[in-house]
Amino acid sequence: MAKKGKRYRQIAEHRPQEVCELEDAVKFLKEHPAANFDETVEMGIRLGVDPKRSDQAVRGTITLPHGTGKKVRILVFATGAAATAAQEAGADFVGFEELVAKIQEGWLDFDVAIATPEAMKEVRKLGKVLGPRGLMPNPKVGTVTDDTAKAVSEAKAGRVEFRMDRHGNVHVPLGKLSFAAEQLVANAHVLLDALRAARPPAAKGIFVKRCTIASTMGVGVRVNVREVA
Repeated sequence: MAKKGKRYRQIAEHRPQEVCELEDAVKFLKEHPAANFDETVEMGIRLGVDPKRSDQAVRGTITLPHGTGKKVRILVFATGAAATAAQEAGADFVGFEELVAKIQEGWLDFDVAIATPEAMKEVRKLGKVLGPRGLMPNPKVGTVTDDTAKAVSEAKAGRVEFRMDRHGNVHVPLGKLSFAAEQLVANAHVLLDALRAARPPAAKGIFVKRCTIASTMGVGVRVNVREVA
């Protein structure tokens, strides 16, 4: 295990030992920055599901009311009017076959990929490259659509995808440490509400088993989320 730095160890000494209310946890993080840059604040949630069962998978998208504070690089696979609309909406990369070929050669300098249904005939060939990185366009999360302008605008406005990993955990960025505490709390509530709405019917018992909030280089603080249980 990597040895933690002096600042981290000092912060850990003051970390609340009990489960905190969300507002108190955010306040602690803001009062104890762990780096000299604007850290990302992330929430990690352990779900009470069986990740091996497909009927208990948890996945969805949310638009954080205050965004993530990160500049999102958006790629759109489209031609014709859909490509023009994506460019006008502010997409960083727009194209079709030339982008497919570029990605096949190893280029992955983007954060979100959007595609029209027509383009997916070729984009599906990139499944082994984009899938493991969470970049594969998917109609369930709104990234396969003919309305490319709307999809680009939502991505730039702070839309993020949440997806359970193979251990039953969900990790989602809530914003930057420089955000006002109220903004981080509001973003967190939107995430928690979305998780509650995405609860699979097959999931039994306590749905949210554990929740922790932390900054990029800082310590994790356990958060009380009993309202989602």
